[in-house]
Amino acid sequence: MLSAALIIPALNEEPVIAATLRAIPPGVFRLVIVADNGSTDRTAEVARACDATVVIEPERGYGAACLRALAALPPDIGAVVFLQADLSEDPSEATALLGPIERDEADLVLGSRLLGRAEKGALLPHQAFGNWLATTLIRLLYGHRYTDLCGFRAIRRDALERLRMQDRNYGWTVEMQVRALEQGLRVLEVPVSYRKRAAGVNKVSGNLRASLRAGWIILKTVFCLWWRSRARFERL
Repeated sequence: MLSAALIIPALNEEPVIAATLRAIPPGVFRLVIVADNGSTDRTAEVARACDATVVIEPERGYGAACLRALAALPPDIGAVVFLQADLSEDPSEATALLGPIERDEADLVLGSRLLGRAEKGALLPHQAFGNWLATTLIRLLYGHRYTDLCGFRAIRRDALERLRMQDRNYGWTVEMQVRALEQGLRVLEVPVSYRKRAAGVNKVSGNLRASLRAGWIILKTVFCLWWRSRARFERL
């Protein structure tokens, strides 16, 4: 069986982090890491009390938190799953993400809320539009049809290292999906469920200004990666 780690970036998730950790199915993960992204509440303390490994990344940014957690992985980890801290994603569905990797059918498995079931009101209109816009841009530039940019995903450790991830902000998920295409990874999407966060405050989707900023960063990331790839090709 593949040795897997679960990474949960978290910012001020004290009201929900314990419930998220308790919902993780036993025996699936060799290691659970909560990457505290500069919380001002007791997120880290609660996570430690639930037996999670906690790393601290004071620089705000989803990608920064993920990179800090990856730096803490022991060498025997063969696959990594990324999960939101707010219980909007179902941790029990992690096995559906890891399955194709364990069967050597895929290198990167993405959870798709569009292929699965989203609770009414969980995916807000501006989220859905931004998601469509970004995936359409990827299709036009790279010829691959993604349905979603959901952060719930699993990736083989060696494949992740090949991607040389760099984004430290909201462009992390789309950077992974674009770099996976550039590196020729076997990519698969599987249906996942999605619901409203169990508690706490939405940092991005619940704030229109933050959502617009995140959307701009995502689109800029896609275009910049494509432009750099095109420039490298033309130099050959």
